[in-house]
Amino acid sequence: MELNELRKYGQLMKELKLTAFEVSDGPKTFRMERNLGLGNLCTTHEEYSEERTDNVSEAEDSATLEIKSPMVGLFYSSSAEDKDDYVTVGSQIRKGDTICIIEAMKLMNEIKAEEDGIIEQVLVRNGEAVEFGTPLFRYRRIK
Repeated sequence: MELNELRKYGQLMKELKLTAFEVSDGPKTFRMERNLGLGNLCTTHEEYSEERTDNVSEAEDSATLEIKSPMVGLFYSSSAEDKDDYVTVGSQIRKGDTICIIEAMKLMNEIKAEEDGIIEQVLVRNGEAVEFGTPLFRYRRIK
């Protein structure tokens, strides 16, 4: 990984007020951390949860799985403020469906479902900063 790339990641961490950042480049993984001290703003992940209230069908697997952020950025639940959320609690998702957007370095990255399922919980709020590996959703796989 080149020094210019590391500087860009460091600037992104500062802009998003992140305390840690991890990126993989092939077989290598690079992790950056910074100590903000007591007087500075520090972001932490708070679990935001919308609980599902309806019954789960028998066609679903009993295990609840998580969809995690594949990158550092800002979480958006819809394509625009005046648009409906891509998914909400109880939404059925299909492999390839867009489920949210992560904005990173001014690029809007559509996050797509990797398998069919039902959204059980939404774990982050619209506009919230997320780090690599932050759980975004909990879902139940559909067989």
